[in-house]
Amino acid sequence: MIHLYHGNGKGKTTAAVGLAVRAAGSGMRVLFVQFFKNGSSSEVKMLSSLPGVDVMIPEVWYGRYKKMSDEQREETKKCYTELVHDVAERADGYGLIVLDEAVSAYNYGMFDRDSFLEMLRSCKNDREAVLTGRDPAPELREIADYVTEMKKEKHPYDHGVNARKGIEF
Repeated sequence: MIHLYHGNGKGKTTAAVGLAVRAAGSGMRVLFVQFFKNGSSSEVKMLSSLPGVDVMIPEVWYGRYKKMSDEQREETKKCYTELVHDVAERADGYGLIVLDEAVSAYNYGMFDRDSFLEMLRSCKNDREAVLTGRDPAPELREIADYVTEMKKEKHPYDHGVNARKGIEF
């Protein structure tokens, strides 16, 4: 089945990581893939150490999409297109595939959307897939079996507190 964790609140990646740990603990092989992140977050360090969990991080990272130059966006698009292709090629070996921030990559057109949707459809038969991000396109909501919104009501960032290691990253 396909899980979609979205919204403006904290907890999308955290929920995906929790499911990855649960799946790995049950003996399931897990592929954890991140988009728009550089692989330095604490969860990547821990997941990489777990038996049965493989982590894939993009080879290029320029930060937030809106701050990238056109050249950086094109380079990122090539990288993400290859990343999605690699995930599709490796998918059969996993019971769970987490695609962290794939919703944002999808929304910005950072890979071929039709190929991505086809990959997700293939998951429905043999494995679980988790997508995280904000503002999912209608077709992502439609294809998902689980749709969970994380809604921020209050957050320390609103009062100038920056992200804290071990809590937000």
